[in-house]
Amino acid sequence: MHEPPVMAWDVEVLQNEPDVLTVCKPASVPVHPCGQYRKNTVLGILQAEYGLAPLYPIHRLDRLVSGLLIMAKNPAKADSFRQHIEAGLVQKQYVAKVVGVFLDAEVGISNGDTTLKGKAACTKFTRISTNGIHSIVLCEPVTGRTHQIRVHLQCTGHPIANDMLYLSDDVVNRSTLGTTADRAAALSGGSPETSCESHKEEYKYCSEDFSIDPMCTHCPNLAPNGYDGHEEGLWLHCVRYTGPEWVYECPYPDWASLT
Repeated sequence: MHEPPVMAWDVEVLQNEPDVLTVCKPASVPVHPCGQYRKNTVLGILQAEYGLAPLYPIHRLDRLVSGLLIMAKNPAKADSFRQHIEAGLVQKQYVAKVVGVFLDAEVGISNGDTTLKGKAACTKFTRISTNGIHSIVLCEPVTGRTHQIRVHLQCTGHPIANDMLYLSDDVVNRSTLGTTADRAAALSGGSPETSCESHKEEYKYCSEDFSIDPMCTHCPNLAPNGYDGHEEGLWLHCVRYTGPEWVYECPYPDWASLT
């Protein structure tokens, strides 16, 4: 069975402990099988290339988001992590590259400041650096909701600089060149879900990059809408998870340097 393409970046193993494995998840690769993805997933790649299975991811990262992914090697360890998360004992940190000069002070955004509905959501932001055009911002979500960091950054007036779903038209015109999986939906007014759990992303066939196998019913629907061979992930990267007596970290991405 054919699958949609993902970027050919390695899934780098960061720490391999008796009960825990941490990796640096590349953007564009979903964590687990979902929708049309089966082998082109973090779990599928780790099993095929490293023989690491079974693994139990203890948190989620959307397909376009990169960075730290923590996985337990057994159900007991996974349950221990789950208890820490449900008890509110885990702190999460991300870095984002946003449009403009972010405020040089800690900023807190909650659901009441945005269009997010439902359960309470709060994110703290702190500027790390800026070059006058973009800023690198530390993002600390107090809760974990779909698109929470992306929506809250938009609310501050400093959306992620290549997030076509949450950029206004004037910012899109000034943003860096390239394509994202959200570009086509943003331009057409659609609302794609980066989470694998929705399985609602639209696809169309691109004859330049893919060949049709007449025996495969999936071939005409492989390429993500807007894919031209240069898809990039969001400038949003998970760097650290901290819990009771444990800390796991991931190196910063290249785009986090504004020099």
